Amino acid sequence: MTDNLPETHNSSILEKLLEHQFVASLTASLWRRGFRDIEVLRAEVDAFGHDIVIEAGGILRHIQLKSSHRDARTARVNIHSRLATKPSGCVIWYLYDRSTLELGPFRWFGSEPGTAMPPLGDRIARDSRGNRQGQKAEREDIRVLPKARFDTLATIDDLADTLFGPGRVD
Repeated sequence: MTDNLPETHNSSILEKLLEHQFVASLTASLWRRGFRDIEVLRAEVDAFGHDIVIEAGGILRHIQLKSSHRDARTARVNIHSRLATKPSGCVIWYLYDRSTLELGPFRWFGSEPGTAMPPLGDRIARDSRGNRQGQKAEREDIRVLPKARFDTLATIDDLADTLFGPGRVD
């Protein structure tokens, strides 16, 4: 049976599908580049600023994932401030095609391997829902990161190089 509900009704399913596709594409790219010591860990709870941790070639990356379809007008994303305390923490905001679910391009916010990520800034996010009076509480641990702070990488191979450096020829 086909489910014709809009994406918003299946957002958790779509989010996981895209995450699995992203991890598979990235690890395949790393494999093609000669990395054989690849480890992927997933966060069980969303409390520490990262969704996944990937280690390859001795480089450890704590990664917060964000996604938008290619036609989305999203101008900013909310990022947990704890991500900035992680070694080589970064944000990957991938775009996808709504009809094929193909990933790319990729928006990247971070620093070189082994280097702390740039400051997230001081803009504090607000809760999306207001209280009875319509007031939206500040979310002290969440920062708003505008799209302009991200670098755009065309392919998963470009992203792999940015995350873990150039490939190795064995």
